[in-house]
Amino acid sequence: MSCDATEQPRVTLSVVVPLRDESENVGPLHQALTATLEGLPEDYEIILVDDGSADGTAEVLEEIAQDDPHVTVISLRTGFGQTAALSAGFDHAAGEVIVTIDGDLQNDPADIPRLLAKIDEGYDIVSGWRKQRADGIFTRILPSGIANRLIAWIAGVPLHDFGCGLKAYRREVLDHLSLYGCQHRYIPALASSVGASVAEVEVAHHPRRHGKSKYGIARAPDVVLELVGLLFL
Repeated sequence: MSCDATEQPRVTLSVVVPLRDESENVGPLHQALTATLEGLPEDYEIILVDDGSADGTAEVLEEIAQDDPHVTVISLRTGFGQTAALSAGFDHAAGEVIVTIDGDLQNDPADIPRLLAKIDEGYDIVSGWRKQRADGIFTRILPSGIANRLIAWIAGVPLHDFGCGLKAYRREVLDHLSLYGCQHRYIPALASSVGASVAEVEVAHHPRRHGKSKYGIARAPDVVLELVGLLFL
């Protein structure tokens, strides 16, 4: 983990980015995040969580952290998965509001202010909705659409896109949740069940430029098991 030893202003916004084998994307992502966050009134930090990358991502992250005092790097020894990476980021986050964003450049950092504006309206969680997805219809869009309808029905939370990585949370919501397996996508459902207010805003979605997706139709059996678990929760 890389930290700046000098005294910093109190952080009000934390951005947590889970990463695995995104060496070509993390540099442009950091630049885009900085361009957006520098324009906000909040004091911010960026927490980059490397989930056991094997493509040189860790080295790129350390270079970024050396040049940017806003950046903290957390390195997990092996690939524990996105939920574990996010949980590690949440544990280290100091902000009153925590934003998550995927590390593949498909989410757009420029949408973060719109999520924060919705948080300012009084919501506890604001989830992005990739209404126009830049993914394959049969490998990603169709299976995701079916899963989202099932989750919304089971949880009683009318979101269109539980799997969108771009979300904003009040930290007190996350402080009371323990996440296991692949439950990160179900945080709005779990939090709503104990009274958290949830909203949704449309966000941009871009084609992947570099690297390979870690998700696809092969995960369908896992998603079915996750949904059964959600039903019992």
